[in-house]
Amino acid sequence: MDELKVFSGNANRPLAEKICQYLGIPLGEASVGRFSDGEITVEISENVRGKDVYVIQPTCPPVNEYLMELLVMMDALKRASAGCITAVLPYYGYARQDRKTAPRMPITAKLVADLITVAGAQRLLTIDLHAGQIQGFFNIPVDHLFATPVMLDYLRQKFGPEPTIVSPDTGGVERARAFAKRLNTTMAIIDKRREGAAIKAMTLIGNVWGKEAIILDDMVNTAGTLVSAAEILMRHGARLVHAAVTHPVLAQNAVANSGHPSGPGPKCRGQYPRIVAPGSGGY
Repeated sequence: MDELKVFSGNANRPLAEKICQYLGIPLGEASVGRFSDGEITVEISENVRGKDVYVIQPTCPPVNEYLMELLVMMDALKRASAGCITAVLPYYGYARQDRKTAPRMPITAKLVADLITVAGAQRLLTIDLHAGQIQGFFNIPVDHLFATPVMLDYLRQKFGPEPTIVSPDTGGVERARAFAKRLNTTMAIIDKRREGAAIKAMTLIGNVWGKEAIILDDMVNTAGTLVSAAEILMRHGARLVHAAVTHPVLAQNAVANSGHPSGPGPKCRGQYPRIVAPGSGGY
């Protein structure tokens, strides 16, 4: 492990510390702060010449701050002659802007990929990208990991026989089908139609009457879709509604929204600094 160094910005130092504890190595010494005008300052406090360096920095809110920290840290490591720099982004910010949805719109997920590469990353490690094709935005190797094994174990332990796996939109059908197959249970789909950013209509495809429904998604941002999905499931006779989510971003009033009569408030653990209920086993 002498050739391995792990560093972290301010996005989630507890996660980096747990990873280092598991690996049996100390967290790399680096100062990541601010100048008086708000600019980011970084100083690497140990020798990294020729080392295999990992920078752990999820780009959760405030995404621009933490993304810029990551870029400046990697630039500092590159100029300090690090042998190989791997950017570890458990949550890849801007992932939803992966295509043009209207004329004169940016593809910001590609822009972020270019920034990460130019800053010095030689490899990217991330979890459950919002769209798998984002891997193709990079000209460096991308290790795209999945939370599926962990979530499947949890669902098997915590839920009774034959819960119904629910995809909250048509884009998540493949993920929901894979979970339903491995759990040997049924699935349902919610057909969600938007007008701009607002959800205009939701239709349930499948039967949830008298069953426990588990809404499966890659992220929860404001929880608007989650709450609307829970409401339609309850109207169609679901006994209980749960949500299994990889990335609980929980922006704005998401926590208040998700504490809906359809089920308890959020219970999260893992890659985010704002953990609602540590160790609860929720995702």
